[in-house]
Amino acid sequence: MGRDSPPPYGVIAALDMDRGEILWRIPHGETPDNVRNHPALQGLDVPRTGQPGSVGTLVTRTLLVAGDPQTHTTPSGERGAMLRAYDKATGAEVGTVRLPAQQSGSPMTYLLDGVQYLVVAVSGAGYSGELIAFRLPA
Repeated sequence: MGRDSPPPYGVIAALDMDRGEILWRIPHGETPDNVRNHPALQGLDVPRTGQPGSVGTLVTRTLLVAGDPQTHTTPSGERGAMLRAYDKATGAEVGTVRLPAQQSGSPMTYLLDGVQYLVVAVSGAGYSGELIAFRLPA
């Protein structure tokens, strides 16, 4: 993200491989702190710009799951990142879970005793690497 680069800084896009057309394209990740807190932007409502960096994605029958590539400061003052679920057909964000650090590996899923889990690796920004598992609702 250069000094004069306009947003979006990071996007996820869905392509129709038969027609070679972009179906939807969304900014992925919160607006970086250095942009949101820039003195020239104070008082302006800056929409989500996405974040530079690449992350692995997990695609299910109905969802695309990806974590933020960078950490950011939440309105409550906590540092962290989000794991996001998007509707695969529309790109609409349908859910988020706060992570202590940015995603550092591709999300993965597994089934154990009839229960599905989602696992994501996180690390960086002074946070030691770990795997975090989420149990998905039945």
